[in-house]
Amino acid sequence: MKAKQVFFSVLLFGTAGLLLFMYLQAWIEGHYTGRLEKKREQRAVSELRLVHSLQHVPRMVTTGKIQKHITNQNSEVYMPGDLKKKRGNLLNLGRPTRVLRKSSHSQREDRAHGSSTETHQGAKLRDFQKPIQMDWPLVTRPLNKSSVQGNKRKKADATQEKRRSFLHEFCKKYGGVNDPKSNLFHIVSRIYVEDKHKILYCEVPKAGCSNWKRILMVLNGLASSAYNISHDTVHYGKHLKTLDSFDLKGVHMRLSTYTKAVFVRDPMERLVSAFRDKFEHPNSYYHPVFGKAIIKKYRPNASAEALNNGSGVKFKEFAYYLLDAHRPVGMDIHWERVSKLCYPCLINYDFVGKFETLEEDANYFLQLIGAPKELKFPNFKDRHSSDERTNAHVVRQYLKDLSAAERQLIYDFYHLDYLMFNYTTPHL
Repeated sequence: MKAKQVFFSVLLFGTAGLLLFMYLQAWIEGHYTGRLEKKREQRAVSELRLVHSLQHVPRMVTTGKIQKHITNQNSEVYMPGDLKKKRGNLLNLGRPTRVLRKSSHSQREDRAHGSSTETHQGAKLRDFQKPIQMDWPLVTRPLNKSSVQGNKRKKADATQEKRRSFLHEFCKKYGGVNDPKSNLFHIVSRIYVEDKHKILYCEVPKAGCSNWKRILMVLNGLASSAYNISHDTVHYGKHLKTLDSFDLKGVHMRLSTYTKAVFVRDPMERLVSAFRDKFEHPNSYYHPVFGKAIIKKYRPNASAEALNNGSGVKFKEFAYYLLDAHRPVGMDIHWERVSKLCYPCLINYDFVGKFETLEEDANYFLQLIGAPKELKFPNFKDRHSSDERTNAHVVRQYLKDLSAAERQLIYDFYHLDYLMFNYTTPHL
């Protein structure tokens, strides 16, 4: 009898102890979770404050004016097949750009993200979807012009003032072209950082970006000469940092204090250059990924070989893909609009260079930022050096394959880039 009492007493005390332990554990976890959530809320508030500090006075985006202007110009236009039914909004202002996710193998055809010790905290901040609105103009960095003398400086200064003023007036008139789905880290993802000379360079593919990356590597002390850096090292070596690799505070500080530069190119010329580079030469990424999809959708009775390897895409087929609101494969940075790569109405660029005067503009910029005097912008062709450079004459040869209405649609697609950077209307 005594043994049973002892057993039940032990069992009772053990059960009570277990219940007490479970209660204390739940209380501790709840208390810790509450503190953690409070810290998260405080951190989110600080992030919001940093983002709002970029925008000063919010303003409404008035893209309707632009779309109305384009609609009035092209109320009746021809588009082959189902493209006419699915034309939609050619500017795609209401939907985010689809970004094709590439495997580690195929990333050889895209820019490599630089590493940084000052990184934001994982994907959580990348998912921060607060739209960024910046009131024009943001603070610009005064450029050091003391190192440039004579009439050349006056002419270059006048050119820069004209380009910035033109862009300024465009952005004031239309209120900026702001993608409501874009977040801060997406907006600055194409901007490369050179901390030593405090430079931010927005990459526009097919507008001298490979040689600009070489220059940034030399300025960073990663190479002694721009002429000794291979194409693969430039694009796949992960030597350069991009602005989205920093946390919010680092992004804001650099946007506010660094010299910001963008180099652009005539949109039609840039498009033809991209087509020639990616589809007229062997390419282990663009042919199977883009080529196969384009041929399958836009080439009637395509051969089994063409469908299998994606080679031999015609410029007319490429144009159909570009203008299709329901593309079979996503957009690509090599033919994406500058307005969606560099956001020139959200980021006030201190220097606007053009591919048409690339060497002159680039070397003037290097003088302004205090680069070593012996450093000059390289003038060699990065790839396919035996090919004729894409110029106005070459572009006209490709445009002959398109009808006047199709050429007009391509112009409409790049309409904002033509307006922002004061390029003349092409021969349509």
